[in-house]
Amino acid sequence: MTPSADPAVRTRLIGVACIVASATGFGAMPIFAKLAYAEGVDLPSLLFLRFALAGGAMAALMQLRGIAWPRGRTLSLLLAMGAIGYVGESFCYFAALQYASAGLTALLLYLYPAIVTVLSALLARRRLSPLRLLAVGAALFGTGLAVGGSLAGSALGIVLGVAAALIYSVYILVGERVTPASGAIPSATVIMLAAAVVFGLIVLWRGPALPTSAVAWAAVGSIALWSTAVAIITFFAGMARLGAADAATLSTLEPVVTVVLAALFLGEAIGPWQSVGGAIILGAVIVLARSGVEKRSPATLAPPL
Repeated sequence: MTPSADPAVRTRLIGVACIVASATGFGAMPIFAKLAYAEGVDLPSLLFLRFALAGGAMAALMQLRGIAWPRGRTLSLLLAMGAIGYVGESFCYFAALQYASAGLTALLLYLYPAIVTVLSALLARRRLSPLRLLAVGAALFGTGLAVGGSLAGSALGIVLGVAAALIYSVYILVGERVTPASGAIPSATVIMLAAAVVFGLIVLWRGPALPTSAVAWAAVGSIALWSTAVAIITFFAGMARLGAADAATLSTLEPVVTVVLAALFLGEAIGPWQSVGGAIILGAVIVLARSGVEKRSPATLAPPL
């Protein structure tokens, strides 16, 4: 039997392909956002369309597969996660893209594994192992190199990027307790639809700035469908075949994809400090993923929605 014919090998190859597709989708999202902004789409309109279209697609998937919707207290908590936590995280992340390069914003968001590690230890009142302490310190050091090196970004962009990582870290810790009761796909769907309602109300209050060109609609549609709905589905499909640790490790391709695509399509420079800092951050994330990710609920391991 050839290796390619081995069912276990084939399953792992499919899993790797799914995670790579997911990381590529999430990694391309800042590029699409920059294109949408350049075409005159404003932040609330962009996020409303993203969550409404993606949430609608996920709801249709649930209907086709006969997946039950969350109910009761779990539903209420998921709605709060979407309307408060995820609205705050996504607003900070997409706002950071207006004041900082796509590469810097992506790298700053990937501080969240280190932040989650520290917050989890503090909440549980336990000490971190030397390896995990070293990984957290390395992530902070790598961020310092990236911010102080060749990456372009104002102070406001850096603050918004770090705020997105902080809010997402809290979101993960809350989701770790809430999402297992309903499952990953239903939880993500409810959270996105709740965020869509909030951003829809903001759009009604401010007035919409919807896409007016084919390029703008293509960018927004790509964010909603490929970089959100498809990226989420392929991540969980890959994790089911690879396990949480390998899936989380492979997902560190996401900021690499962002940096490369930003250089190719946005003309963002990739300098030596950016390369070194980004490599240190991703190395720290891999160490943290391999050392403790299996202890967390799979529903909380997806990259940012």
